[in-house]
Amino acid sequence: MMSRVVITGLGVVAPNGVGLQAFSEAIQKGKSGITFHQELKDKGFSCCIGGVPEMSEEKISQYLTPLQLRGFHSTSILYGIISGIDAWKDAGFSVDENSSLDYDTGIIFGTGTSGIEKFRESIYKIDDHKVRRLGSTSVVQTMASGISAYLGGILGFGNQITTNSSACTTGTEALLMGFERIKSGKAKRMLVGSSSDSSLYSWGGFDAMRVMTYKHNESPEKGSRPMSETASGFVPGSGGGALVLESLESALERNATIYAEVLGGNVNSGGQRNGGSLTAPNAEAVQKCITDALLDANIKGSEIDAINGHLTATSKDSLEIENWTKALSLQGHNFPLINSLKSQIGHCLAASGAIESVASVLQIKQQFIFPNINCEDVHPEISALISKDKIPTKRVEKNIKIVAKASFGFGDVNACVIFKKYS
Repeated sequence: MMSRVVITGLGVVAPNGVGLQAFSEAIQKGKSGITFHQELKDKGFSCCIGGVPEMSEEKISQYLTPLQLRGFHSTSILYGIISGIDAWKDAGFSVDENSSLDYDTGIIFGTGTSGIEKFRESIYKIDDHKVRRLGSTSVVQTMASGISAYLGGILGFGNQITTNSSACTTGTEALLMGFERIKSGKAKRMLVGSSSDSSLYSWGGFDAMRVMTYKHNESPEKGSRPMSETASGFVPGSGGGALVLESLESALERNATIYAEVLGGNVNSGGQRNGGSLTAPNAEAVQKCITDALLDANIKGSEIDAINGHLTATSKDSLEIENWTKALSLQGHNFPLINSLKSQIGHCLAASGAIESVASVLQIKQQFIFPNINCEDVHPEISALISKDKIPTKRVEKNIKIVAKASFGFGDVNACVIFKKYS
C-alpha cells in the first residue's frame, strides 16, 4: 500500500525574511527583498540589484560551531544548513550531535553551484603555489553534495543522503524525489529543499546573457515585475528553502503539526525540441508536465484554487500563462488565482523551487494568497488569456484547498507538484 505523504516542517532563508515567521509576514505584506548592491556596480554589472538574505554573525553562530566556520565561505551551503535545521526543528525534532543514527530519515537537498567563492579562493592559493594552505574544508564546500553532506552529519540521518541539480527546477524536483521515496515505503521522512548562493560568479553569467533587468538600479523594489507589460528581465536572488516530508502514519503517530499534503506531481523534459532549447521551454512538454501532475494527484484542473508559477519577469511569462490555460483547459474568469514570489524576492535560481514551495504551503495552512507586487500593468498577452483579477496585487483571504506549484528550468526541464489542505 502506498503511503500518503504530508508536510510537517518548514524552513526558509529568503531575501525578504529569514525564518518562517518573518518570511510569512513579509510575503503577506508584499515586502520586497530586492536591494541595490554597490559591488555589482563596481564590477561593471548592468543589473546592480539583487535579493540577498540578511543574517548576522550571531545568527550564523547558532547553526555552526567556530570550528565548522573556520575557513567557511559558501553561502549556498549556509542557506541550506539554516533552512534545513529550521525545518527539522519546526517538525518537532531536536538537533543532537550524539543522537542515534536515524535510518528512517534521509535528505535530498539540491543546489546549482556550490561554494563558488570558496572555489575561487582555493584556485588563487594554487596559483600562488600554496596548495598546502587550501584548507581541509575546501573539498566539502565546493563539491555539489556539500549541502547534503553537512546536513546529514549535523542531523545524523541514515537513509538516502544526496544532492540533486536541475537548474531552476531543482527545489521542486527534490521535493518530488523525496515524496516518491516515502510513498514507496523506502523512508518515513525526507528533508528536502534547495539553496543558491549570492555570488558575483553565479550572477555574472546571467548578466552577460542580458536576461537580467538593467532598468531599475535606482528603484530596486520595482525591479522584479513578473506578468507585467514593463517587465524587463529577471532580478537575481539567493537563499534556501526546506520542507520535512513524512508518511501520514508517522506524522499521526507522533501527533505532528501537518501543514499540507503532497497529492502528487510530475517531472519531465522538453528535450530541447519543438521550440525548446537550453534557455527556452518546449511548450508541449510544459503542458504535459502539468497534466501528468494532475493525473498523478488524481484531480481535475478545475479543482485548483491557486497556482504559484515559475514566472520570472522575462518574455516567457506570457507563454507560461498560455501553457497553464491549455493544460488546465481554463481561462478568463474560470482560471485560478496565480502569483509569482519572484516579484518580492527575485529569481533565486536553484533555490527558487524550494522557497516558493514553502510559500505555497504557507498559503494553504494560513488560508491566504500573497500579492504580486509590481504588476499593476498586466501584460496584454496575459490579460487576453486570463482575467486581471486572477493576478492579485494585494493579499487575498481565501478558502484554499489545492495549490499547484511549478518550476521550469534551463536545459528545458520541468516540474509540477500539487499540494492539498490536509483533512
